[in-house]
Amino acid sequence: MRRDPFIKIDQLIARWARGLAAPVLACLLVVSGLGLAGPAVAEGPAVTSAKALVSNLRLGEQGDVTRLVIDFGQGTSVPQNVFTLADPYRVVIDLQDVNFQLPAEAGKTGRGLVTGFRYGQFQEGLSRIVVDATGPVKISRHFALPAQSGFGHRVVVDLQAATPAEFAQSVGLGRPIAAPTAAAPPVSTPREPTADIDRKRVIVVDAGHGGVDPGTHGQSGALEKDVVLAFAKEFGAQLRATGRYEVHLTRDTDRFIPLRERVNIARRQNADLFLSIHADAIDRRGVSGMSIYTLSENASDKEAAALAAKENRSDVIAGVDLHGESSEVTDILIDLAQRETKNFSVRFARTVVRNAEGVTPLLQRTHRFAGFRVLKAPDVPSVLVELGFLTNRSDERNLTTTSWRRRVAGALVKSVDSYFGERLAEGTY
Repeated sequence: MRRDPFIKIDQLIARWARGLAAPVLACLLVVSGLGLAGPAVAEGPAVTSAKALVSNLRLGEQGDVTRLVIDFGQGTSVPQNVFTLADPYRVVIDLQDVNFQLPAEAGKTGRGLVTGFRYGQFQEGLSRIVVDATGPVKISRHFALPAQSGFGHRVVVDLQAATPAEFAQSVGLGRPIAAPTAAAPPVSTPREPTADIDRKRVIVVDAGHGGVDPGTHGQSGALEKDVVLAFAKEFGAQLRATGRYEVHLTRDTDRFIPLRERVNIARRQNADLFLSIHADAIDRRGVSGMSIYTLSENASDKEAAALAAKENRSDVIAGVDLHGESSEVTDILIDLAQRETKNFSVRFARTVVRNAEGVTPLLQRTHRFAGFRVLKAPDVPSVLVELGFLTNRSDERNLTTTSWRRRVAGALVKSVDSYFGERLAEGTY
């Protein structure tokens, strides 16, 4: 039975101190760019050219220390960026882009000061591990270990409990990488009637979640981020096939996009319509059916309010620091442009309900409303579509079936056609 040397790290350090492992230590410091203690952050390019593979993330306890060990199945020398975030308490570990091949249960249970963790791509060239903490913590040290005794290269992060004051002083230290966002476009009112009625209408299709944010999951293990991406691609392809629309997907791969950036993408593209695609989950497994949501600061019911709260946590789940975010969009909600946009959103939602009936099961009171951050573009009619409940076996089976995706995407295309047809007939486009 092989013994993992990270468990005896204190003894190993003592051996190094006596000079018995000086060559290994020198090699480690040169290759990793990390010391054996302190919050220093590695800098510079990775040594290896091939993308590294993370094969496991393990939690352990040593006295008052909770230890997270990142096992590399191949490659290493990945620059690390380790820092804390508040509201809620989190530890974020950024790695140069890696592949994750972890056990299915990884991150679902905690130990010591950790309640669980998530992982995935955060942005181009950057992967992220987000660790949920039981309370305020401090990063006592993080360091790299070379391959030895049958184990590959490893990165170790040690956490200890901290006072709220200590935590507040350390939040963000370690140069957290900002979420990839651009400045919001200037606000404009919805387009006035124009003689250019032959121009293609711009549709932005947003596949929710992605990368380090998996969304919810089904009984068979299907992940929301994968289900909605497959549907968004099918829907986008059908829209393009009509020849009537210019279509943009906020993402076409498994990557994370902050909520505010999803809104900005629609506005930069001068979108005429924005659809955010999601899949629902609830403790009551008998609940099923598609639903559609439009923006309102007052939720239609407690279930809609709870869903909006869950979806609005996407940035928190992915380890984005929301402190200091501008209140511009919230302020704009009282503007005439926003009110008119919301009216058009409601019209489109009602059209979707009509066309989806008979094509797929619908949730009772199919059209609902709540304060979804992703619907807050002040000048783009926007809806959020919950395709069904991954917690319901029948819905999960539908959402993972190609034929169902094709039928429901067709119903949405018909809804888009009807919506713009009605507005053209009225002279509002």
